[in-house]
Amino acid sequence: MSELLADFLSAYADALRRHLGAPTQAGLAEGYELGRRALVEGISLLDITENHFQVVHDAEQQRHEIQSESGESDNRLPEAALEFLLQTLVPLDIATRGYLDGTRRYEQQRSRADDLAGRDAFRTALVESLQDGFFVADAQGTIIEVNTAFGALTGYGAAGIPYPLPHPWSCPDGPRYPHLGTEAQRFVIPIRHRDGRNVWLAVSTSALIKPEGNERIFVGTIRDVTAEHDAQARDQAASRLATAVGAATSVVEVLAVGLDELRRTVGAETAVVAVWPSRNAAPEVYVSGVGADSTAHDRDVTLDERSRTLLGRARRRPARSLSAIPEGAESSEGIVAPLGETGDAAMWLRFAAPRAISAADWTLFSLLIGHLSLAVQRARNFDQARATSLTLQRAMLGPIELPPRFSVHYEPALPPLEIGGDWYDVVPLRDGTIGVVVGDCVGRGLSAAVVMGQLRTAARALLLRGAGPAQLLAELDTVAGRIPGAMCTTVCAAVLDPIRGLVRYSSAGHMPPILADVAATGRLLEGGRAVPLATFDTPRRPEATTALTPGSTLVLFTDGLVEQRGVDIDDGFAKIAAVLADTSGRLPREVADAVLSRLRPAAGYDDDVAMVVYRQPPAPLQLDVPAHADELAVLRRTLKGWLATAAVPHDLASDLVAAANEACSNSIEHAYRNGDGGRVQLSATCDIDTVVIMVTDSGNWKPRASDPGYRGRGIEMMRALTEELDIDHSGPGTTVRMSVTLPAITFPVANPLRDTPRRFSG
Repeated sequence: MSELLADFLSAYADALRRHLGAPTQAGLAEGYELGRRALVEGISLLDITENHFQVVHDAEQQRHEIQSESGESDNRLPEAALEFLLQTLVPLDIATRGYLDGTRRYEQQRSRADDLAGRDAFRTALVESLQDGFFVADAQGTIIEVNTAFGALTGYGAAGIPYPLPHPWSCPDGPRYPHLGTEAQRFVIPIRHRDGRNVWLAVSTSALIKPEGNERIFVGTIRDVTAEHDAQARDQAASRLATAVGAATSVVEVLAVGLDELRRTVGAETAVVAVWPSRNAAPEVYVSGVGADSTAHDRDVTLDERSRTLLGRARRRPARSLSAIPEGAESSEGIVAPLGETGDAAMWLRFAAPRAISAADWTLFSLLIGHLSLAVQRARNFDQARATSLTLQRAMLGPIELPPRFSVHYEPALPPLEIGGDWYDVVPLRDGTIGVVVGDCVGRGLSAAVVMGQLRTAARALLLRGAGPAQLLAELDTVAGRIPGAMCTTVCAAVLDPIRGLVRYSSAGHMPPILADVAATGRLLEGGRAVPLATFDTPRRPEATTALTPGSTLVLFTDGLVEQRGVDIDDGFAKIAAVLADTSGRLPREVADAVLSRLRPAAGYDDDVAMVVYRQPPAPLQLDVPAHADELAVLRRTLKGWLATAAVPHDLASDLVAAANEACSNSIEHAYRNGDGGRVQLSATCDIDTVVIMVTDSGNWKPRASDPGYRGRGIEMMRALTEELDIDHSGPGTTVRMSVTLPAITFPVANPLRDTPRRFSG
């Protein structure tokens, strides 16, 4: 037995004997302290118990001996001994229970740790089994955990963790990269795969709070939706292209908007379409994206040899068959394809840099080119129908060529019709006069145009037969009475005599013509008025005659020009009269444009408009100026103004001014060589279709040198700029006579395969 144990057992025995001799609370407290000492010194419970019972046994023996001698009995010893033992064992019991509790907690923690390890293994297996990519990001957006599927979808797996912002798979030129710090965020975004492919991913994220440290994290999944995105993009691209070309009604309009949309959608730098109008003709070329920063449609582009060969080969391929350029290469600089099914058009889409074409690209290209081909074919069918319609309509409308100093304008109220119930006609007659008819049938659209065509034909026949204005309207009464829908047609008929300066006119309920002298406000010609056609039996149609002063302007028009809802018709007349006062020095075509511009409503005309503008030849121009070079500017300016009043086209007027300037320069330089004070006379006259300019001086011209050198080209220039040139030196001085014939005004006829304006004037 150790000394420490012997000492403890001795102390325990002494304390127990004292307590047994006199049980008190102090004794029990001493037992409690002995229990604490046993716990500290590591005394076993067995040693304490054995020692306890030995002391108690000895005490009982001693007490029995005493009781036998005295004859008294005392049974308190076992109870006191048990109380002392229990009090001694209290610290040991507490320590034992603490140990057991600790052991239990340890086992619980260990079991929990084992459970967590199992759960982590299960979580890892579960995450790895997902077909979708899985990731965990911290509050700063750094990816700190990914699964194998994530690495397969992006090319960036767990080996590269962590992936801070910006993530290596983000596309710098793509849409804004979303932040992860949003609850339950869902978005679709393009990424750049590690192998260089562009992939579209559907991303779904949620926010969580970690129990450890109360840290905010984000978990999410990614899914490859490239196929779905490409399919949706194809549908959207086809819809955009179909919408863009849906309103186009000609091949030019289809290609103008379709090529731009197609080029942007497929990412091509240039789109070229060649259309062969016939087997042996050169192709018409349409181009979009000619330069890096420009978009153009040019039908006059000349193809180089390689482009012509590629497009010519492509147009002979089956419809909707695409091929890469060059064929069979990994990277292509573009694609070519036939356009339509007629074999007379082909397209070339050229990329800015060679690139690989995927299966999705081929599907998209085929879909878009198919839509464009259908639009082109539809436009061609419409063009053919419209060309036929225009030919018939314009044959009904009026002459293609007009005499000089005329301008006409026609604007239908119901597009896409080119004509309606209004009409005009200008008819040169045998005696040098000119018949003019402007009419307006009741109603609109095609039915009114049919009536108009019959009345216009009848009126032209009557003019050519020699009928005057009143007689023409009287006979049209009979014609209109036999044509359904012709009743109440209004007509103004006039016969112009440019030589005598007269106009005879008669009106069947029509708008009065307006006549304006040079630089004067126009006035209404209200004579010769009667009721519209086929309304009442009139014994005789009235007729009026008015003088046409030199340079005056006459305007005949239909009510659609001046009748506007909520506006007094007299205001329209006043506006026309005011415009004529300001445009006496402008061409008839410019006068018509000015009138239309001044009277056009904001929403456009709501009724057909027909208008004829005529300019009477001006009075002769007579100029007599000193033979000095500084007078030439005045001569040119004055002659130019007179030619405008005479309705001479601008290009021809420029030629005549240049020729007259050269003639006056010759007179100044050559006729008065000795410095003698002389004068130069310039005269200009105009009849129905001829302009004559004469330059006269009273000096003597220097004989022309046999070799004039670099000078002496003035006569050749005058001869080139005029039709007839005559230089007369026979009299005193020299007379230069120059003349030109005014061209007939060609009415514009649009090419049915090109843009056809709905408004036209000539």
